[in-house]
Amino acid sequence: MYVTGLKCRNCGKEYPIEPVSICEECFGPLEVQYDFDRIGEAISKGGIERGPRSIWRYKALLPVGERVVDLNPGYTPLHRAENLARELGMEELYIKNDSVNPTFSFKDRVVSVSVSKALDFGFDTVGCASTGNLASSVAAHAAKAGLKCYIFIPANLNLGKIIQTLAYNPNLIKVEGNYDDVNRLCTEVAGYYNWAFVNINLRPYYSEGSKTLGYEVLEQLGWEAPERIVVPVGSGSLLTKIYKGYKEFERLGLVEEVSTKVTAAQAEGCSPVTTAFRTGGEIKPVKPDTIEKSLAIGNPADGYYAVRVLKETGGTAGAVTDPEIIEGIKLLARTEGVFTETAGGVVVGTLKKLVEAGEIERDEKTVIYITGNGLKTQDVLLGHVPEPVKIRPDLKEVEKLLSAGREIKYEKEVAQWQ
Repeated sequence: MYVTGLKCRNCGKEYPIEPVSICEECFGPLEVQYDFDRIGEAISKGGIERGPRSIWRYKALLPVGERVVDLNPGYTPLHRAENLARELGMEELYIKNDSVNPTFSFKDRVVSVSVSKALDFGFDTVGCASTGNLASSVAAHAAKAGLKCYIFIPANLNLGKIIQTLAYNPNLIKVEGNYDDVNRLCTEVAGYYNWAFVNINLRPYYSEGSKTLGYEVLEQLGWEAPERIVVPVGSGSLLTKIYKGYKEFERLGLVEEVSTKVTAAQAEGCSPVTTAFRTGGEIKPVKPDTIEKSLAIGNPADGYYAVRVLKETGGTAGAVTDPEIIEGIKLLARTEGVFTETAGGVVVGTLKKLVEAGEIERDEKTVIYITGNGLKTQDVLLGHVPEPVKIRPDLKEVEKLLSAGREIKYEKEVAQWQ
């Protein structure tokens, strides 16, 4: 392990390698520090390419010891999205499809790192505050590691995500309120019971897992950086860490100078980062009001740093309405055969809106990050997809159905599950 300690992102105060996340001097967030000189001597393009087809091909750049909790996350496909690009009038568009991870979201990256770190620290209980995807990932990794597990979620979470989480048999607790209420409660619980909360007292280590989404895209593009990326934003951590991954590969000489423009995508019903960027103001907490639950963080912990990355890279930010989120889900499925959850609908919808507005150039080599699977949020499509046509098992029925043309004409949309 090449970690040298923790450091406050605000005041620079240094800390030892401990399960802490907040600076005691200025209350700023702590970040893992590495010995990049030693890392540079230990890794190479060839060595990475010969490594495991998972995030652990980048183990030298992650803050864990020898023992890892491994469900084989990462090294997910990078699709050339020619059909979607054609529809949007773009020249070179790619989809980083992280919906095919073990629990079907990018959270497996951060959780694999943080639960491994919980073992390093000797914890016997892990937990999290979650809007859905994190809950199922923590529960799955806790089961794999043989650790006790407590999951806290907002009471109005999508049913699909709750059912998946319960399958791993954690202690699942619904909390009345939104994610920010849940997070405040978990901060108190973590200190009182001395549990390892992956996104609270283990947050510095947890967030490092997101860097691998940056590493992989650079490697899969032939060790080159894209000109533009579009990233869904909740807390802002994913966006900042993906860009950090790009810059670390640049620092190590694994890629040429990175000049990627970073773009944030949010739902209009919870868009404090986008609003701050577009108005030039400060991050102002909001009360979420959107079908997009996984990004519904009204007071984003890394919002300030996300806005800073957008400005530094010459990027931008956009937000989409609930109907645009649904259309984004359907557009990606119709053009590329990828079924994404609402966060992916936010990304596709934002891409479409910003391309049409001229804020994203049509000739930019662009990568969009799809972070979760549509099977988790099927309920949002009720009333927005057609109901199947029903016929008797008779060839004449088929002939009659198709007599008006080759495509089936649907009369109504599904209103409820059959």
